[in-house]
Amino acid sequence: MLNESLLTQEQAAEILGITPGTLSVWRCTKRYTIPYIKVGRLVRYRKSALDAFLELRTHGEEV
Repeated sequence: MLNESLLTQEQAAEILGITPGTLSVWRCTKRYTIPYIKVGRLVRYRKSALDAFLELRTHGEEV
């Protein structure tokens, strides 16, 4: 996990199929608790965190 590259808010939003603004709102309102890393004023996401978020919200598909 330490070697995992960090994604920008724009990259994370694209993976999730939402706008960066929506991702910001989710983070600020704590609507969804996607783990993120804050470096100064920059927000970064791990791909594994996004994958886990999507996995929890996948319905009707056998894994």
